[in-house]
Amino acid sequence: MGDMLRSAFIIGMGATMILDATSLLRRMFLSQPLPNYPLVGRWIGHMGRGVFSHTSIKAAAPIPGEVILGWGAHYAIGVMFALGFIASMGEKWTEQPTLIPALIFGAVTVVFPFVLMQPGMGLGIAASLTPDPWAARLKSLISHLLFGVGLFLAAALWARIKGAGAIS
Repeated sequence: MGDMLRSAFIIGMGATMILDATSLLRRMFLSQPLPNYPLVGRWIGHMGRGVFSHTSIKAAAPIPGEVILGWGAHYAIGVMFALGFIASMGEKWTEQPTLIPALIFGAVTVVFPFVLMQPGMGLGIAASLTPDPWAARLKSLISHLLFGVGLFLAAALWARIKGAGAIS
């Protein structure tokens, strides 16, 4: 179990870093705005005050430390997703990772922002209350597919490092 947790941590962090790198590239080359993780921190921070749903998270009162909370949650969610994926695939996948299962898993995880985060932040189910719901949905799906690519790439690197004997 310790090996699985370590692999999930490393692969989840790596996949999330790859997602963030692609977000930067999408901003540079496609002029897409970066994700606003401080607003995720604001949403989570308000949960501690008993408020789970907002009309508009942007209009909600700022929470001290929301930037750190949002970014921390972003990476923690990446690690938790990686743990769920590795647990469902088996630890053997981390030794010989394959792309297609990681892509499918990434696509499936889009259900979480669609039915949990977006409604809670005032964006409606599957971004239905945004100015362009289909564009928002597509952006979410692409991000989650990129996370799936990140799972594969991070796992491939991790397998190579472990195979080289650099980590035991």
